[in-house]
Amino acid sequence: MPNIKSAIKRVRSDEKKTLANKMKRSQTRTMLRKAYRAIREGDPNAAVLAKEAIATVDLAASQGRIHRNAASRHKSRLTRQVNALEAQA
Repeated sequence: MPNIKSAIKRVRSDEKKTLANKMKRSQTRTMLRKAYRAIREGDPNAAVLAKEAIATVDLAASQGRIHRNAASRHKSRLTRQVNALEAQA
């Protein structure tokens, strides 16, 4: 534990930010799971869920919660799977 007052405040604020980032990152993963599950089950709303998940991933990447390359990878995979699903229908 730090002894300097500003360092103590910094530890406190870092803990708050860490919790907020964990919650938002978890929310992003949940959106991705829902979209992938909908695609796997052939849900007609899969494209809508994928679009929401992509927006969430973009936001997370822009705020530094996930790496931009990881965001790009998720978006690419989702888009390919949605396109394949729509091609089957």
